[in-house]
Amino acid sequence: MQDWDMVIHNVHLATMVNGYGELLDAAIAVKDGRIAWFGPGDELPASGAVLHDGQGCWLTPGLIDCHTHIVHAGNRSDEFEARLNGASYEDISRAGGGIMSTVRATRAASDDELLRQSLPRVLALLAEGVTTLEIKSGYGLDADSEAKMLRVARSIGERLPVSVRTTFLGAHALPPEFTGQADAYIDLLCAQMLPALAGDGLVDAVDAFCERIGFTPAQTQRVFDAAQALGLPVKLHAEQLSDLGGAALVARYGGLSADHLEFLSPDGIAAMARHGTVAVLLPGAYYFLRETQPPPVAALRAAGVPMAVSTDCNPGTSPMTSLLLAMNMACTLWRLTPQEALAGVTCHAARALGLQHETGSLALGKRADFALWRIARPADLAYALGLNPCAGVVHGGVWRTPVVSLPD
Repeated sequence: MQDWDMVIHNVHLATMVNGYGELLDAAIAVKDGRIAWFGPGDELPASGAVLHDGQGCWLTPGLIDCHTHIVHAGNRSDEFEARLNGASYEDISRAGGGIMSTVRATRAASDDELLRQSLPRVLALLAEGVTTLEIKSGYGLDADSEAKMLRVARSIGERLPVSVRTTFLGAHALPPEFTGQADAYIDLLCAQMLPALAGDGLVDAVDAFCERIGFTPAQTQRVFDAAQALGLPVKLHAEQLSDLGGAALVARYGGLSADHLEFLSPDGIAAMARHGTVAVLLPGAYYFLRETQPPPVAALRAAGVPMAVSTDCNPGTSPMTSLLLAMNMACTLWRLTPQEALAGVTCHAARALGLQHETGSLALGKRADFALWRIARPADLAYALGLNPCAGVVHGGVWRTPVVSLPD
């Protein structure tokens, strides 16, 4: 008799190995928070494990939202309304809006208040089967506020049934106290902020915003050098508004991912393919900003570059807390297939976080992170707008209902 902790039977598996990796009428077993066995249900060995009836649901790897700015204070619905009433970006900025309004609100919030405002956004994702979440800093832009954001991100992973990976995005924008002194700010970031935050165990990866309205490739390279000196992997907001060669730059550093990529060049695609850098597609920002330049999905597909999909949850350009909706947008706006979209929030999203050996597919020894769905076929997850068919979630081998209550 097998010494397992839990068995889920009467399920169809989408292993996300070689396409959907479908296995009908199956079962899956868990021991010590890891996948111990899976296969046809009629071959399930005897065990004394807790038995869960999957009731004919589909079981996929737990979903992974691999690019979010979900920890922040305040919101910018006023700017959304102003833009729809004819205000320009310049008008909003002159009135004190834009990213700096979020920076002010985030700096002013206490740890507890920042956590309180962020938790509902996280809970919305968990209700849709998310078991792993990346959270970036970047709305503090000073040492204390960046540390506060990263502490809150760590706290979310401690309070809720979700694995959190933290990313330091100090090079997100130029803080007002460094106006006209971008190189001096990068000096501070590389010499003091990043080493201190990494030393406190708050940083899993390092990101930057490489754009004309952000930081130059040379400044970004300095951030990457500092990250590598600390043994931290890098990723990059690249080619969202223009082609500055950011994707090729992060690929040369062996970066985990290049994200956005609407203006990605053939050279950038070739570099990403050569170095194994994941393309993270963010349809929410494209939709919310009513952009017209799509990322080169067909060329990425032809080059064999893995494509992840994420919400990019943030207050200014993608206030979205539905990874299922992001999947649908990626299909309808950019013609990903439903199988590509599901891979984009499972196996490829795991690779974008450097977690491909831990999660993102159903394989022996991987973490027991699952989502169960009341659907007829896996493509339904990218098909039905506004429907959440999540019937259950397993995180680290622990069964829970899809809806998680706010912690006391």
